[in-house]
Amino acid sequence: MKLTVLGSGTSVPHPRRSSSGYWLETEGGTLLMDCSASAIHRMAQENLDWMNLDAIWISHFHLDHCGGLPAFLFGTKHAPDTQKREKPLRMFGASGLKKLIEAFDSANDYKLFKQPFALEIVEIEHLEKFEILPGLETTAFSTPHTEDSHAVHLRDRNGKTLVFTSDTGYTAVLATFARRVDLLLMECSFVKDKPVEIHLELAEAIQIVRRAEPKRTVLTHLYPNWDAVDFNEEVRKFSPGLEIVEAVDGMMLDI
Repeated sequence: MKLTVLGSGTSVPHPRRSSSGYWLETEGGTLLMDCSASAIHRMAQENLDWMNLDAIWISHFHLDHCGGLPAFLFGTKHAPDTQKREKPLRMFGASGLKKLIEAFDSANDYKLFKQPFALEIVEIEHLEKFEILPGLETTAFSTPHTEDSHAVHLRDRNGKTLVFTSDTGYTAVLATFARRVDLLLMECSFVKDKPVEIHLELAEAIQIVRRAEPKRTVLTHLYPNWDAVDFNEEVRKFSPGLEIVEAVDGMMLDI
């Protein structure tokens, strides 16, 4: 598997960080995890094969994680590059995903469901196992952020594993869900003194990493408060021996 970070930031406009979006290449196809408004253009900027994207995972329905869906579907409906596409595009998320797209669609009768190709929407539940791409076993885990928010655990045919938390408050169970994965892609919105319980600050993220013992951790969904500190120095204060890196737009990782 190969991961490209499209957006390491949040809903707050930032000169170097786009909103949530992660492109995953696997033997079974390509997966876009979260689809912010900026992510659809970031795919093109990174020269990714967006016109043949196989599946989209929506972690929850906050706009900085799903707001790009209607624009993307409006684009695929009319783009010359997608007119001869035959394979379906599959979209996965919590119960209510179809209703969300229908609401976008009805705003101006865009006919987003009438694509040149088949559009399939799959609504999942907590701890449900499903195959998001051929050979990519997936399990969803409900996170303490919104009623619809889920982390996902991905395992490919070669046994390589990835957990993407997206937005979440602290829960020790998340460490069990991510136990010894090859890559833990985890939100860490705040350095310290977080103003809300439904996100993580660094000390909480470190606790999860220590319990989970992943081979590698990438912290993402970074609010502008991180701009005022040295990321590596802050991490060293808590855990000098762990491999924890800062997500950066354009970062590419082999898993």
